[in-house]
Amino acid sequence: MNKKILCLNKISEKGMELLSNSYRIADDINNTDAILVRSASMQELELPNRVVAIARAGVGVNNIPLDKFANQGIVVFNTPGANANGVKELVLAGMLLAARDIVGGINFVNENKNASDIDKLVEKEKNKFAGTEIINKKIGVIGLGVIGVLVANACADLGMDVYGYDPFLSINNAMHLSRDIIYVKKIEDIYRECDYITLHVPLMEETKQMVNKKAFSIMKKGVTLLNFARDLIVNDEDLEKAIESEKIKQYVTDFPNAKTAKMNHVIAIPHLGASTGEAEDNCAQMAVRQIMDYLENGNINNSVNYPNVDAGICISQNRISINHKNIPGMINKFTSIINLHKGNITNMTNKSLKDLAYTIFDIDGADILEIYKLIEEVPGVIKIRIVK
Repeated sequence: MNKKILCLNKISEKGMELLSNSYRIADDINNTDAILVRSASMQELELPNRVVAIARAGVGVNNIPLDKFANQGIVVFNTPGANANGVKELVLAGMLLAARDIVGGINFVNENKNASDIDKLVEKEKNKFAGTEIINKKIGVIGLGVIGVLVANACADLGMDVYGYDPFLSINNAMHLSRDIIYVKKIEDIYRECDYITLHVPLMEETKQMVNKKAFSIMKKGVTLLNFARDLIVNDEDLEKAIESEKIKQYVTDFPNAKTAKMNHVIAIPHLGASTGEAEDNCAQMAVRQIMDYLENGNINNSVNYPNVDAGICISQNRISINHKNIPGMINKFTSIINLHKGNITNMTNKSLKDLAYTIFDIDGADILEIYKLIEEVPGVIKIRIVK
């Protein structure tokens, strides 16, 4: 039976061409197994029970109601790292734009482009746009995920003194971090020491408006703040006052809003971090591969609302996957049902994430439909699927 994929946005052909002949593109949300999305809002969407997965071809998932879909047994994926190089390069561009007042200089030339003596005018006025070099300046990178690590390493290569902060630094990201990076345990050390500060943390309750009046009060005078994460990480009211007091020299953001777009000393970029052909291709390919692996093997990699569980390719007679509540005794109930029908469990993988869990069973020698029906009735089971 063909699996149906619905695209809520245009998805790069580089990704779509990975779909095998057993997949079809759906045109009806009620007749689809999985959804590919970029920026389309899904907050108000009601999805049928047939939908089992959503893949966001990008990192931010604020357009998707994660908890709502998790409680419907719908696994949501994103594509961390797929657009990281594109974002890194724009961060570096933003930093250089702020350091040299390149935007001001370009605007000056455009305003005077019809002057017959523009060459002389440029020489006369160019000092108004003089800037500083970034070499030997201190930059603090807040958030050392894939993007943050790339930014930190690139800045070190450019001759900057780089400070990094991330209380949840993973072993994998730590291994890719240059030895030249000064890792600090207190975010205040970055606020206190750095000439440039760049934000690379996800938007969640803990990080919302984390850069606020208190943070600005600790910073050096004349700091350049770069925000290529999300606009809500910075308190706009406090930012405006920090700019007026010259505590913040320049604010560079890839997420302008109605307030910051009107502020002085703000370089606002229209969310171009991942807007490269390479990034769109990488994100699409990663999203499609994750959807296919989940539909064909039941494996979860890079989910944002379920634990990552990878059981590889099933070589047994059958495989079932179960989305369920993380409550005591669930595994015993599942195995009892399988044993009752004389099923031989050849492999079992289970992981939990807060109040949710996900389990994969590979089973030989049993009536898988009867097992499916009985497990489906177990209190706490959200969704069960016969993968094979």
